[in-house]
Amino acid sequence: MRKVLAVFALCASSAIAADVTGYVIDKNCSTKKEMFGNEECAKSCMKRGAPAVIATEDGKVYAVSNQDKVKDMAGKKVTVSARWTATPSPSTRSSWRRRKLFLLS
Repeated sequence: MRKVLAVFALCASSAIAADVTGYVIDKNCSTKKEMFGNEECAKSCMKRGAPAVIATEDGKVYAVSNQDKVKDMAGKKVTVSARWTATPSPSTRSSWRRRKLFLLS
């Protein structure tokens, strides 16, 4: 029984559904707050192949699994309902190194 609970807890912690508010922006500019809301730059970089991400005002950057759902929102502030997964860092199990969003709608 304990093994089943441990596996369930591990699975539950690796995928979480939530609403995320941030800017749809290209990955290259995602750490530059002055670029948030710059639709022209985001569209230009995405056309050249830079992946779209959602960058929040508190500095978190989420990779987007299905790029087609967000490309028309380039540069805009959005709130998305998503399920996100994170990969534990190999150095410490408590820190997360990567977040990826799977958009629900």
